[in-house]
Amino acid sequence: MNKTLLKLKAEEVENALEPGAPGWVAPMSDREFNFLRRVVKRHTGIALADYKRNMLYRRISKRMRALNMDEVKPYCELLSGPKAAGEIPLFINVVTTNKTSFFREAHHFDHLARIALPTFIDEAANRGSRRLRIWSAGCSSGEEPYSIAMILQDSLKGLGQWDAKILATDIDTNMVESGQQGLFPADAMKPVPAPLRGRYAAPNSGDKSQVRMATSIRSSIVFKPLNLLEAWPMNGPFDSIFCRNVVIYFDKPTQRILFDRYADIMRMGSVLYIGHSESLYGITERFRAVGQSIYQKIA
Repeated sequence: MNKTLLKLKAEEVENALEPGAPGWVAPMSDREFNFLRRVVKRHTGIALADYKRNMLYRRISKRMRALNMDEVKPYCELLSGPKAAGEIPLFINVVTTNKTSFFREAHHFDHLARIALPTFIDEAANRGSRRLRIWSAGCSSGEEPYSIAMILQDSLKGLGQWDAKILATDIDTNMVESGQQGLFPADAMKPVPAPLRGRYAAPNSGDKSQVRMATSIRSSIVFKPLNLLEAWPMNGPFDSIFCRNVVIYFDKPTQRILFDRYADIMRMGSVLYIGHSESLYGITERFRAVGQSIYQKIA
């Protein structure tokens, strides 16, 4: 598609409503777009390309309508003014992408069940330990950590005798709160293998269109808001980290920093799962590939 058509499409999106109509927001200038994407980069690490302009405009428009703003400039001023600290988390919530599903990229969970967990259990036994830690970094609304928890429950016999926890973090505070509730639309459970679905999810007594995850797996997950670019309060070490479809939005320097920090907080031989469109090639030499988008810490 040529640049002229792209520009026309941008104008169609930004001027979908007549000025003064309910919900109308004035078009975003180049200066405002550049300011906003600098704010996004500084606070989330996400590098927004030019073609993401329409997406950014649509998302901040929702927030601006809630604030009864119809021009982007005052919103930019809010993000840079004395009340910025209160608005930045809400801004982050609307601009971040939260696409997920249960057992997404199913081969990762197969590897976790068949190869990684048995190895972790043997290594823990050799250390005289019953401690196991897995981190779902960028957990969105919780489908990923609950998928991990189901595998953990099924694979780890005598789980009650283990100090086994899954840390689930996301920069979007709304997603963290949603994940903590453990409630999902019944249709969302379709990718879950039937035996696991039967054991670990039940119709919600208050709303039959929803299911509630079993207490046994909810109690194994700790949900916390966390910006991956800021200080991490946990010390590790982690036996495995899931960071999937997160760094695809980061530039290469930010990816290098993040994966180095992951390596620092993981055990030697621990396993890192990343998204199918992501790669560590040219980013770090502290992991080796052991499967499709599966890496093991080696240094």
